[in-house]
Amino acid sequence: MKRLLIYIPSFIFLYSCSSGDTKNKVVATKTTREYRLATIEQAGVASSIRLPAQLAAYQQVSIFPKVNAYVKTVSVDIGDKVKEGQLLMTLEAPELQQATLQARERYVRAMADFSLDKERYQRLLEADRTPGAISALDISTIRAKMDADSALSNAERSNWQMQQQMQTYLTVTAPFSGVITDRNVYPGALVSAVEKDKPMLELKEIARLRLRVDVPEALASTLKVQDTISFYTSALPGKRITGHISRRSMNVDPQFRLERVEIDVDNPTAMLSPGMYADVILYSKGNSTALSVPTRAVITSTERKYLWEVRNGKAVSVDVTTGNSTNGHTEVFGDLTAGQRVVSNPDDNLREGQALE
Repeated sequence: MKRLLIYIPSFIFLYSCSSGDTKNKVVATKTTREYRLATIEQAGVASSIRLPAQLAAYQQVSIFPKVNAYVKTVSVDIGDKVKEGQLLMTLEAPELQQATLQARERYVRAMADFSLDKERYQRLLEADRTPGAISALDISTIRAKMDADSALSNAERSNWQMQQQMQTYLTVTAPFSGVITDRNVYPGALVSAVEKDKPMLELKEIARLRLRVDVPEALASTLKVQDTISFYTSALPGKRITGHISRRSMNVDPQFRLERVEIDVDNPTAMLSPGMYADVILYSKGNSTALSVPTRAVITSTERKYLWEVRNGKAVSVDVTTGNSTNGHTEVFGDLTAGQRVVSNPDDNLREGQALE
């Protein structure tokens, strides 16, 4: 690092009084100011940052009733571990059973009418082989009625199948393996398909969790999927847990300038739980296209962020934006060139175009 000695003249005005008149005397002194120069380097700055995060279930579902019914049995309670497809509860709705039977009867009647019309139509076609025995209008009429009864039977069959499907909603099974974390109903309770205030059951997968952290946009751009992260939780004091970035939202919140990043965390022993807070340590390798300078070289004011570069032996202010900062070095982006020199200890006395060599 090169040092420069800059001589800045200053003047001290001394006032003295003598018998009857006042004289001003100017005494010039010289102050020596030392500026250090540093070279702009082509390299990103690795850094780490601690961010708050929260654990969430890898999958979770609130189970609501599909039909109006009474709770018949509840096979699980809070804290129970369940497997995918396991029976959780059964409901009963007598009116659904009656509606299914009625739908089946309508379908059978419609099929009988269609079969009768089809047989009549076929007999008319056989009779029509004798010239003049059957009029064309009679054949068209029975054909139209047969088609109408066919459509009606198809509709009644669909209605019957729908009623059968509605009955399957009376049996509630687990959509995936997990733990019951909430229960709000008991046998005999009336549940409604319209009201959505509270779920009947809450199911969460906790064998694997999602660690969600909001990362500042400047740091998020340097992260990649499968990058390693570390985090700590208050439930396991001092225990460092590592994971890999599984996904990025690729979207920056316009209000807080943060991007959501998720890390999948294996939790086979259930030591961690959804909702826990965590402190995430993110390591950034830095931007490979960035330039780095000593952190003290960057000046931040209310209007701008800049540094002093030496060009042709003179100080030139250059506006910059900054990235990672650690160990006394900061990434900078602006109209700069690697290998050029900057003032590493600037002060308010530096002026545009001031000679430094």
